[in-house]
Amino acid sequence: MTRPINAIILRNLMKLKRDRMKLFFTLLMSGLFLFMFSFVTRATAPGLANPTVYLFAGIIIMTVFQSSLTNSMNILEDISSGFMKEILVAPISRWEIAIGHTLSSAIISVIQGLVIVVVAMFMGLSINFIQGAAMLALMCLVGVTFSAMGLYFATIAKDSSNFQLLITVVSLPLTFLSGAYIPTMAMPGFLLPVVYLNPLTYTTAAFRFISLRMEGMPIAEMVKAGVAFNINGFIVSPVISMFIIAVMCASFFTLCVNRFDNADFSTIKIWKRDHH
Repeated sequence: MTRPINAIILRNLMKLKRDRMKLFFTLLMSGLFLFMFSFVTRATAPGLANPTVYLFAGIIIMTVFQSSLTNSMNILEDISSGFMKEILVAPISRWEIAIGHTLSSAIISVIQGLVIVVVAMFMGLSINFIQGAAMLALMCLVGVTFSAMGLYFATIAKDSSNFQLLITVVSLPLTFLSGAYIPTMAMPGFLLPVVYLNPLTYTTAAFRFISLRMEGMPIAEMVKAGVAFNINGFIVSPVISMFIIAVMCASFFTLCVNRFDNADFSTIKIWKRDHH
């Protein structure tokens, strides 16, 4: 990576180090979701060997997803404070700025996801080295994918309030129709077409497949467990889900860099501190 990209990554990581409340609320929200939806998981999927670990896998990957989207607000803070205009006049390519912010948001989201992984290990999640490496790789892929999406939305919104509204409108339906908190097999039939169109459905399924070590499970059992999907006779296996995630990552990353390269920041109002 180039020096400007490394500098942006380090700067945003330092901001995370100073913002310890963010990690605290990540743990708090994950605990609340675990408490609320554990009853739903036990009731709707009684055949699961360990419903708590099943739910934890969904919480981990949703933490990465939601954190990667909201962490993209860093660039809006840079815009509102005037720091972004100073960067834009520096001898730095715009694509380097976009990649730096995307990767830093992805790294921060993965760190937050790893915090939940550590907590889950004390609550029954068992991980070996190969499995842990595969989980980390998928978390990184998801982090880059939705950090790029978040940065794309940020360049459209150009305002923190508009960005938060846009993220809420996008993330809430995607989250609750992904099977992360409510198993897909428990959802009514009329929602299944939306579930199958939801990219987070395949993200959750692939992560559960890895984290719960389901590689030896028959396809019929995977469909029953919600890590594979039978769509009118076509089986979407966890491997296909991973391919879908990779395609999304490449698409959003390209869109993000191109959008940022052509974005007009000259009309943005700069927030100024009152020194009186």
